Amino acid sequence: MTKSNKTLKDILDVILYENPATQDEIAEKLEISRRYVTKLLKPLIDDEIVKRAYILDLKKYEKFSEHFNDNIVSKDHSATFLIKGMLQKMSEHVSKQLKIAFDSLVENDKEKAKIAMEMDYTTNNMFEKLRASVETVVSIDPYSQFSKTVTFNEIAYDLERIGDYCGHFSKFVINEQYEINEEMIKFLKSMYKKIDKMISYSMDAFLNENLKLKGDLMDLEEDVHKLQKKALNCIAIEMAESSFEDKDRSTYYIYLSRLIKSFERIGDICVEIIDKATEFHKNIPRSTVPRNFRDKI
Repeated sequence: MTKSNKTLKDILDVILYENPATQDEIAEKLEISRRYVTKLLKPLIDDEIVKRAYILDLKKYEKFSEHFNDNIVSKDHSATFLIKGMLQKMSEHVSKQLKIAFDSLVENDKEKAKIAMEMDYTTNNMFEKLRASVETVVSIDPYSQFSKTVTFNEIAYDLERIGDYCGHFSKFVINEQYEINEEMIKFLKSMYKKIDKMISYSMDAFLNENLKLKGDLMDLEEDVHKLQKKALNCIAIEMAESSFEDKDRSTYYIYLSRLIKSFERIGDICVEIIDKATEFHKNIPRSTVPRNFRDKI
């Protein structure tokens, strides 16, 4: 592969996986000049392989990528391979978003909270790009398994939902006047560590067919539920000891309870992802009964 081809492939990888807004951003990420980026991209933009604002036409990219002599096809169709790469990047971004949002909560850092809020725009943009890519694959590939292909959309939507729950932590830091006490912080830290693992396990199961992780993930979910009960019990005790006339304090407890429930919701999403992974890789249908009602049947 020539140097220019290698650089062009790096540029296309940045467009695929990192959602750049401008050519300046591409140049900065690769530490090359903007003029060189423009020179290499112009023929691809003219041929509509790269569309403004920097979205790849996967059908044309698949044919064009033969110039790189780069075997990107394993057992996956190349478009499927690329979409999985986009999901991997989105998962990493959402995990980082959650970490910054949670750190802002622990440190009561409004600036970090604002950064996490801004990261949600990228999360939403990643979802829209992936959704558009999936629609392209469905429209151009008559041999694709439709139900499996649209599962990529479902996973991306799940990640976007996790991003939305990250926003609850950031908004709490920005809007609430009371800091969380140390005992509650300990509960939240334990829940965060387990939820972070659940996100990692569920995406590993989907992207790499590592379905044996389901047992570990379900154990983590059970741990989260136990911590949640203890944390909510602490809130109930504190509320009972507070004056009913202190409306600001009452509102604080309500929103703190929502944060704890947010961890539960993220855990539920992780279980949904690993259930989809089992269906995707083993053709074992998911239950149509909502998880909240399964134990009651």
